[in-house]
Amino acid sequence: MTNNENQDSKPLEVALACDDIGAAIDYYTGGPGLRVDSIFPADSPRVAVLSGGGLVVRLESAAAEASVAMPAQDTEPSLVVTKLDQGDFGSGRAGMQYRDLIPNRYGGRFIASHIRIPEGGPVADYVHHHDIFFQMIFCVSGWVRVVYEDQGEPRLLEPGDCFLQPPHIRHRVLECSDAMEVVEIACPAEHETSVDHDMVLPTARVRPQRDFGGQRFVFDKASGASWLPHDVDGFEYRDTGIAAATDDLASAIVMRATKSLDVAGLRHNAELRFLFVLDGQARLEGDGQWSLGAGDSCAIPPRQEVFLRDISGDFECLEVMLPSRSTDR
Repeated sequence: MTNNENQDSKPLEVALACDDIGAAIDYYTGGPGLRVDSIFPADSPRVAVLSGGGLVVRLESAAAEASVAMPAQDTEPSLVVTKLDQGDFGSGRAGMQYRDLIPNRYGGRFIASHIRIPEGGPVADYVHHHDIFFQMIFCVSGWVRVVYEDQGEPRLLEPGDCFLQPPHIRHRVLECSDAMEVVEIACPAEHETSVDHDMVLPTARVRPQRDFGGQRFVFDKASGASWLPHDVDGFEYRDTGIAAATDDLASAIVMRATKSLDVAGLRHNAELRFLFVLDGQARLEGDGQWSLGAGDSCAIPPRQEVFLRDISGDFECLEVMLPSRSTDR
């Protein structure tokens, strides 16, 4: 083969700036028939790579260069409180809407997103995987059906249920109800989503104990779960199994008050303690004071004196800790 023939066989690569990356993806996957290979980041895409017919198109948001730079990794983390009525839902990947629950991202270390799809039905998704160290999905309302590599038939995620998505496990969101809402926590904050055009899900093999980068897939159902006494008096909790499946890289529990309480301390030694309120009310006290209700959240850095006060008897929240709460000493 001649050098000219070698060069001719290489795809033509084009980089394009665009004001609306979502609209650009719709255009190039429509008439020109290109397919998405990767997108970054999922919650507010700035870069997407598409290919087809000997052409590779790299779409870059025109606003990307003007975006605020992430703080350095060694930035001292601070207490972050995000109210449900604060912050808009922005357009993300596959028609999903994202609300950022940790705007400062702890120096790019963590992201927590409140994700919703207002109108149910089939989701415009594709088989994909994420370049992450940790990622979990917790259902807040509605339902969503997702299929995972080597995990059998699609799984129905309902309120209180959660998935642990290990690194690079292939999966696809199939359909959802109206008013579907989930909370997603991941590390690092910005990570690439890559498309697998060759894999068909569900896979023929079912391997529930398969190791994906040192982690196992988890599908935890809220119905029928056992509740255990919490180490904070007046609370109980149910474990999702994420600590065991990640070898204590992270833990996720649902904790609830068993009675009205005056105060509960939230000081810890982990990297992150994240709470998303599911029900009830409380007052958060740290370097300020905030009322918390369903849909509100807080990210608590290590070794800070932070308290919940005036806790209602029906208070319930998702708690995620990295590393696991079992290592928080």
